Amino acid sequence: MSLTDTDKVAGRPTVQSYRDYLNLDSILSAQNTLTTSHDEMLFIIQHQTTELWMKMVIHELSHVRKHMEADQLQHAFKTLSRVARIFDQLNGAWEVLRTMTPSDYTEFRSNLGTASGIQSYQYRMIEYMLGNRDVGALKMHEQNRADHLALSAELDQLSIYDHAVRLLFETLDGNDDQLPSPQLRQSRQPDTKIQKRWQIVYENTSKYWELYELAEKLVDLEDYFRRWRFNHVTTVERVIGFKTGTGGSSGVPFLSNRLKVVLFPELWRVRGDL
Repeated sequence: MSLTDTDKVAGRPTVQSYRDYLNLDSILSAQNTLTTSHDEMLFIIQHQTTELWMKMVIHELSHVRKHMEADQLQHAFKTLSRVARIFDQLNGAWEVLRTMTPSDYTEFRSNLGTASGIQSYQYRMIEYMLGNRDVGALKMHEQNRADHLALSAELDQLSIYDHAVRLLFETLDGNDDQLPSPQLRQSRQPDTKIQKRWQIVYENTSKYWELYELAEKLVDLEDYFRRWRFNHVTTVERVIGFKTGTGGSSGVPFLSNRLKVVLFPELWRVRGDL
């Protein structure tokens, strides 16, 4: 793709070059290593690119929620597939980081101080948007007021999965008299009423094709999301073993415990009922 000063988009300034359009001067000067370790650059770029992809996920999930609020599922399906593939992309990145050995990481780990991936605001936002409302995690974001306010505001909105459940009940019941209360500021717990209705959808796919497709898009997304978490755990164990995390967590045990979190529990449990 070539961009010149003749490439004009209505209402936007003229783009002088590819470098300017992508703001490459800022991006490529943002890798500030603290040591002379060769592998610190890899560590920084791995996490910076992950944050960029997570920014894209938040952008896409906002699009999904907008269309789900308007009951426009077809518009949401392509975007949900894209989010799943972004997590697939992130999975591949772990393969590169795994080329860093424990000895390599030890050369600069102490310079990280208390910085840790568990402090990622964007990761927390993604979990909140999808429906994992771990309110206790808000505390670690108190030092940044803007992040804390944004996350707190997200907890007052219906998650992606809450919207899916709403559509499920409205379609099957014709009203929302039986609709469970949305799980806004609480951890999601499996609900048999929700699971039984998903079972009806899976046993009558032709009649409820849109809901069926929505369910499978969500399962596909969580499948890739789980793989990303799992690869995170195995990468950390491979590099630091069972050392305590830099952010004060227990490290591998903490991450392993996160593998137990299920975003859409009824969609996984219903498979055993079919």
